[in-house]
This record gives sequence, C-alpha cells and structure tokens, in this order.
Amino acid sequence: MNWVWNRGVSVSDNQQTLVLGGGCFWCTEAVYVRVRGVLDVESGYSNGHVERPDYEQVCTGRTGHAEVVKLVYDPMQVSTRELLDIFFVIHDPITLNAQGNDRGTQYRSGIYFTTPEQQQVALALVQELDAHGAFARPIVTEIQPLANYWAAEDYHQDFFARNPYQGYCLAVAAPKVDKFRKTFARLVRD
Repeated sequence: MNWVWNRGVSVSDNQQTLVLGGGCFWCTEAVYVRVRGVLDVESGYSNGHVERPDYEQVCTGRTGHAEVVKLVYDPMQVSTRELLDIFFVIHDPITLNAQGNDRGTQYRSGIYFTTPEQQQVALALVQELDAHGAFARPIVTEIQPLANYWAAEDYHQDFFARNPYQGYCLAVAAPKVDKFRKTFARLVRD
C-alpha cells in the first residue's frame, strides 16, 4: 500500500513534532509514513545556516543543512522512544556524514528535538545503545534543538510512494521499509 500525505497538518496540544536526519529523506519518509500514530511526514532541510535552501544548495554541503523528515505524531499512539527505536534500526548511526553511498554533511545522522523530553529520551537511548555495544562503534548521531527548518521541494514529498520502481527506491528505500515491517510489526499502520 502506498501512503501519500496531506501536507499542512497543524500540531495540536496532544501532538508532537520531531525531526530526524537519517540520510536521504526519501528513505526515511518511506518508513515513517507507515508508522501507527504518525500523523504527518514532511521531507525537508534543517539545522543549517541558509534561509530557504533548495536541494541543489543543500547537496553542495555548504548550507550546513541535513536532509530530514519532520514527523507530527500522537504520543498516545506511538512514543518518542518507539520512533527513535525505529530510527536506530533503519539507518547507520555510527558513520559520520554518510549513509551508504550518500556522502556529505547533508546526510548526517541527527535527532532534532522540539521538547526537553524528546532530548532526554534521545540522550538516554544513545547512552543505552552505546553501553550495550549495539553497534560496532560509538553512535555519532547529533542531538540538537530543531533550528532553521525548511520544507523540501514538492517533488521530494512522498517520493517513494510516487516512484516505487525508481532505482534508488528499489535498492535503498524498499529494504528499509521491509526491515521496519519485520522488526516493528506492532507499529505498522493498519
């Protein structure tokens, strides 16, 4: 089933926003649109120093922005911890500024929080994963407050849903979606 989102969901008091950088936003978005309790997913750019960057600018690595997905979610249906558990399964958090063949600071691993509680959950989870040796090396995911977020161009939104047979989607996004479905069956949207 393909999931296409209605942009512009406003965040109410019982919803939260969390922004994640896990490499190419097409892949990260493809997973999170399938998570129960996630109300909206938007591909974008964050935590850089350029106002209104476009894809070509971000790809140079000179804007400081990361490719990210902005999640609006209902914490009564899915917790911040569960969203981050998924995050650490579907991407490489131990390689600095790279995901697979995608290289550069725009592909860095990042958790960009909007509440102090999200920050605490992220820091505790990273400490827990490192203490248990979950990965071959220490986690390099940056954990920062969300700053300078901009939505990506329309053609990046719902990319996997609209282009499921595109080469990159078949090779990189589809396996991440499959891994999510197998590992987190209880969190897969009906």
